[in-house]
Amino acid sequence: MATISAEPTSEPRRPRPAVTARLMRRGELTVTDRVVQSLLAVAALLPAAALVFLAYEMIKEAYPAIVFNGWTFFTHKTFALGQAYSTAPPVVRHGYKALPGTSFGVLLMVFGTVVSSLLALIVALPIAVGGAILLVERMPARLSNILGVFLELLAGIPSVVFGLWGYLTFGPWISGWLYPAIASLGIPWFKGPIANPSQGVATASLVLAAMIIPIIASTTRELIRSVPELSKEGATALGLTPSESVRLVTLPFIRTGIVAAAILGWARALGETIAVLIISGVNLSGFPHTIFSTFTTMAASIADLLDTALTQPLGVNALAEVGLTLLAITLVTNFVGRIITSRLAGPGLPVGRGI
Repeated sequence: MATISAEPTSEPRRPRPAVTARLMRRGELTVTDRVVQSLLAVAALLPAAALVFLAYEMIKEAYPAIVFNGWTFFTHKTFALGQAYSTAPPVVRHGYKALPGTSFGVLLMVFGTVVSSLLALIVALPIAVGGAILLVERMPARLSNILGVFLELLAGIPSVVFGLWGYLTFGPWISGWLYPAIASLGIPWFKGPIANPSQGVATASLVLAAMIIPIIASTTRELIRSVPELSKEGATALGLTPSESVRLVTLPFIRTGIVAAAILGWARALGETIAVLIISGVNLSGFPHTIFSTFTTMAASIADLLDTALTQPLGVNALAEVGLTLLAITLVTNFVGRIITSRLAGPGLPVGRGI
């Protein structure tokens, strides 16, 4: 008796990029395919071209200040624009002239930017990851979806609203019970007088943490949803408790994504402007003595000094050099993050090494 065997049907494989390139060289692609390929190539090159153009314009604008300042720009802590009505002689360096009293140093700004953003990340990361685990693993699906919508809406609140909230409400409220407890610990740099509870490193860092929590939590929530159910069921079958399953299965599987989300949130904190400008106090004269002291960041200082810098020689150029420094720090942060994620990532898994 003859038997008829039918081969299972499968969807046709899409041509790989190398195959597509060979077809293009042979002229076997249609005009539509060629147009689509060209548009995709342009779209892929646009981000890199925009970054190169941005860096070029920043370097061109900052070049006079780079020549004027030299390496002292990174070692000098004071950033002060010149005195327009002073009778003192102007400051001349390497052929460039500035008003008397001019002093361009970015050290204070770099310190404030890095410290406040790192403190914000240290506070935000465990809260965001724990909240994402709670939403996905512990709550009913309907309640989780509702809270997820509010989480995404929180990420869209303008930064000026966060700044006003921190200055008018959050800072005075939290200074009544948390700041005295921190000061009583006696830890260096974490003790001292609280001059203005609405301003300072502590208040700005906590507000920044509130701003980046939705970014990290939303990304982590989607990562947790990508963990295969079979892995979770296998952990349960082996006798692991829900907490052990999260610790031994879920978190190792998504740890690369968590690092990427943390870096994304840190980049947001590094470049935050208006909220920090309202809360920081813009202290350009010295390092903060305690966590409750006023300080400044690169982005906040640019926004605060831009109006005055427009009327002075080398003022805008010096602010452009500050912006170029912030751009360099952000790029280095992202490159380091990519190196870390590439080392944590394992073969054959969409996110992380797995177990």
